[in-house]
Amino acid sequence: MWVLFALLSAVFAALTAILAKIGIENVDSNLATAIRTLVVVFFAWGIVLFTGAHHQLADVRGRSWLFLILSGLATGASWLFYYRALQLGEAARVASVDKLSIVLTIVLAFVILHEAVSLKVLAGGALITAGALLMIF
Repeated sequence: MWVLFALLSAVFAALTAILAKIGIENVDSNLATAIRTLVVVFFAWGIVLFTGAHHQLADVRGRSWLFLILSGLATGASWLFYYRALQLGEAARVASVDKLSIVLTIVLAFVILHEAVSLKVLAGGALITAGALLMIF
């Protein structure tokens, strides 16, 4: 089931890039990010309220709060840089370079989370890196 959700994530990430590239024309990239973020906040809280997940809010502990807040800050920084890159570059090239996050995730998951890295994962990471470099140059 996770593969289906991951594929849907990829589809919506692609739509995000295209729709954002169209939407940021003649709009400051930081303002565009703020508008997008506001939409995401309302959308996410709407889902939380609709599904009743808000009842679990009191169960979230300090360590989870800390790392969710840090994750939110990282997301915000990522979006700010992504939108600026989209404003300056071609959507397909920006998106392909952004996918280097996969390679960085593999490295960080190994170093921080101690996740195993197979030869297949290393080869995939090398191919992603090569693809991103081809798109850049």
